[in-house]
Amino acid sequence: MSGAEAPAATRYEAVIGIEIHVQLRTLSKMFCGCSADVASAPPNSLTCPVCLGLPGALPVINREAVRHVLATGLAIGSRILDITRWDRKNYFYPDLPKGYQISQYDLPLASGGSLAFDTSQGPTSVSIRRAHLEEDTARLIHQVDPDGRRVSLVDFNRSGLPLMEIVTEPDIRSAEAARRYAEELRLLLLTIGASDAALENGQMRVEANVSLRPVGQSAFGTRVEVKNMNSFRSVERAIGFEIARQARALDAGETLVQETRGWDDGRAMTYRMRIKEDSDDYRYFPEPDLPPLRTDPAWLETIRMGLPELPATRRARYQASLGLTPYDAAVIVGDQGATRLFENTLAADPSLPAKKVANWVTGEYLRLVKPGGSRGDGEGGGADGAAGAGTGGAAGGRSGSELRVQPAELAHLVRAVETRKLSGTNAKEVFRRHAETGESIARIVASTGLQQISDETALREAVRAVLEAHPAAVADVRAGKGQAVGFLTGQVMKQTRGQADPTLVQALLRDALAESQD
Repeated sequence: MSGAEAPAATRYEAVIGIEIHVQLRTLSKMFCGCSADVASAPPNSLTCPVCLGLPGALPVINREAVRHVLATGLAIGSRILDITRWDRKNYFYPDLPKGYQISQYDLPLASGGSLAFDTSQGPTSVSIRRAHLEEDTARLIHQVDPDGRRVSLVDFNRSGLPLMEIVTEPDIRSAEAARRYAEELRLLLLTIGASDAALENGQMRVEANVSLRPVGQSAFGTRVEVKNMNSFRSVERAIGFEIARQARALDAGETLVQETRGWDDGRAMTYRMRIKEDSDDYRYFPEPDLPPLRTDPAWLETIRMGLPELPATRRARYQASLGLTPYDAAVIVGDQGATRLFENTLAADPSLPAKKVANWVTGEYLRLVKPGGSRGDGEGGGADGAAGAGTGGAAGGRSGSELRVQPAELAHLVRAVETRKLSGTNAKEVFRRHAETGESIARIVASTGLQQISDETALREAVRAVLEAHPAAVADVRAGKGQAVGFLTGQVMKQTRGQADPTLVQALLRDALAESQD
């Protein structure tokens, strides 16, 4: 195999940095009192002179947005500056009402930090350069009017929403690691309550800077920015495509240019949007309408003390203290509803084996929430209460808030299975009915008659009937065909509607076969 034919990863090293813009969870916009609840509002109905950039209107800082950025900085181990300032980022585009964006440049609220997570290659840590505040732009809507003309409309509702931009160092080396970083950051933001971070609603926007360099070379290659990635799956696919595209271009002797490219999910390829700007092109200068922001140490300590247990810490605790596997810990922590259900079920009956509870949460609960697998493309968190998880799982799934699982009832169900009052098969049916109706486990079992049969007299009669009905299987057992015992056990379970204790059934089958042999 020639050098050019070898896989790109053996010849080139990918250098990837990620910029993520997150809409913060606030009631009002960043610098005015307009509502931040723009999801279903009519176009241009949530605006004022400030977010429209009208002359003479002055901005006022949203304290809650500042708190969210400080909390994020503390959660990722950033250095919080004693004093920070605002800057104007100047550029002209129809979605920017003032002709500039209020942002931060030289002195961001949070500097440094890191985020650790696992990939298929093992534990990974990505260094974070900065986390800062800025205001969002308006929304451009491109469509065709009744006369067939292509027009662009502007909705200023989104203009001025509070955004946090989190920028990594160029530490990422694969498309998979880029996806996992974005997933882990979203989970952290949901955990601390900084954002709802729904990619499908534009509340979290991922942009990647991708370049290649020959393996062993320290100098960076030409950087290309990739935008329009609206799911974690598209993040991995877009970056993977861009790595392969750049490798082909370099192999062909082409000169790469610094540009911005969009991701077309339908065609599974990137396309040129524009030549990429440098920071100098934005002519940053200090924002004259806002004073420097000083961070109160007492307030910062209050924010620090209010942080919940972070995802990485929780995963480690589940493994070290509760004996869960890394997979189970990751699946449970990756879904807020699953986390609450797991924690509250153990609290309802602390004597339950944690692994047994984990099996029900990662299995039956998440199967109802997102059929087809326990991992979605973007898990979310629902309202507090029963299990309450809103998820972005597979098609056909439902949000946890639509389910009515009560932790104490799940604890009762797990205990019933452990004490062999319910068979595993029937317990799954009981759980499904409880999740959909909220009816108690005891009432469902009583009304359906699904309690496990452990009465030897009744089971002996069922065993006798099955043996009489299947003489060929009996002959197979006597001929040493062990799988026939499983068939006979299944027939007894079928005859008893799955209520028989399978362990007892097998013992009675062995006894009955031995007696008939004698």
